[in-house]
Amino acid sequence: MAKKLPSGLKLMGIAPNILLKNVENTAPYLFQGEIETSGPNRAYLAKLVFYKKNLKALAHIDLTEYFHLCLAAHWTTAGTFVPTDVDNQIREGLWRHETVGAHIQRMAKLTIESWQWDYEQVTNRKSYNPARGQVMSTHEGTWLSVAIGAYNALIKNKFPKLAQDIADVILAEVDKEEKLLIELREKRDHINFLRSTALMAHNFGDLDRVIDQWQMSPDDAFYKRIYKLGHNLNESYSPILVYSGQVNKAFLANENHRHMSMRQPRPLRKSHNFLIPVGPFMDDWGKILGESSLLSAEEKVEIIAAFHEGFTRQDQALGYIRAYRGLVNSLPEGLESLERVLPFDFYQTLKKSKFATMAEQPRDEFELMYKQKLEEFVCPVTQLKF
Repeated sequence: MAKKLPSGLKLMGIAPNILLKNVENTAPYLFQGEIETSGPNRAYLAKLVFYKKNLKALAHIDLTEYFHLCLAAHWTTAGTFVPTDVDNQIREGLWRHETVGAHIQRMAKLTIESWQWDYEQVTNRKSYNPARGQVMSTHEGTWLSVAIGAYNALIKNKFPKLAQDIADVILAEVDKEEKLLIELREKRDHINFLRSTALMAHNFGDLDRVIDQWQMSPDDAFYKRIYKLGHNLNESYSPILVYSGQVNKAFLANENHRHMSMRQPRPLRKSHNFLIPVGPFMDDWGKILGESSLLSAEEKVEIIAAFHEGFTRQDQALGYIRAYRGLVNSLPEGLESLERVLPFDFYQTLKKSKFATMAEQPRDEFELMYKQKLEEFVCPVTQLKF
C-alpha cells in the first residue's frame, strides 16, 4: 500500500526517515563526524547528515529528492555489512512512478552526476591501478545498475537525447574497466588484477541483472554492446573482459559474497576503516582491526569468532583466515593476548583447528601461490594467459 507524504509524494518503498535509520544502523560513523562530507563529489554524504538533523524536512520532498536520498543512502552503505534495501527502487521502481514524467530529466541528470561521486571513504572493496592513480570498486556496479534503469525509462518516456547521454557514460565506464584490466596485466600487477576481476564480475553482473529486469530486447544494438561482457566475447571489446570473468570464476568467486557472518559483530560498524576489502587479500584489514583502540579485547574475540564461523560456512573462502592472521599477528602476544577473554572451549577449538593451521602461512607465501596459479591459468574461452 502506498504511503503519502505531506508533500503529496506517493511512496511504495521505504519511508525516508526509516531509510535514514537504516543508514545509521550500518554506517553510524557518517553521523559522528568520522567521514569528511565537504569537498568535491561528497554532497550526497552531506545530504544524509542534513536530513538526519532536520527530519521534518523529509515531509516536503518530491520524487526527485526521494530518488536522490535513495541514491545517497545506497552509495553510503553499499560497501557496508548491511546495505540499504533500495536497489529495486533506484533501478526500476522509481523510474516507473506515476509522476516520473515531471521528474525523469532531473533524475537522469542526477544519475549521470553520481558516476563521479567520491566513494573512497565508504567502501574498502577496491582495486587500484597505481600507474594512473585509478580506483575501481563495486560502486561502479551499483552505478551501472541505476544507469541502465535510467536509460530504459528514458527510452520508454521518449527522451532519446538524454538516453544517449546515459548510454555514453555507461560505455565510458565499460571502457574504463577494460583499460584498467589491460594495464594491470601489462604491468604484471597480479594482486590488483585479481582484485579487479572480482569487481568487474560484480559490476557487469549488476548491469546484466537490470538489463534482464527491464526485459531489453536482444535485438537492441545497445543490448548487444553491453550484455554479458564478462561471459561472452564481444567484437566491441578486448577478450580481456571474458578472460577476467573466467579468472574470477576460477580463483575469487567463493571469496566475495554477502559476508553474512560479518553482520553479527556490531563492533565492525564502529568505523569506516573496518569495512571489508576484496577477498582473499585481507591481511591488512585484520591488522587494522587488531591494532585499533576502538575495539576492546572482547570485541576482537567476537570478530575472530565471526571469521571462524565464516570459514566453517564456506571453507574455500580463505579471506577470513588471512584477516584472522593479520589481527592476531598485530597483537603483542598473538592469540595469547586475548586468552583472558576467550571462552575456554573456543580457545581450544581454535588452536587445534584447520582454520588456525592454515593461518600460519605467511602473507608473501600465500600471495605468491595466487600469483603462480594466475600465471599457469589458461582461459578456457579465450586461451589467454596472464
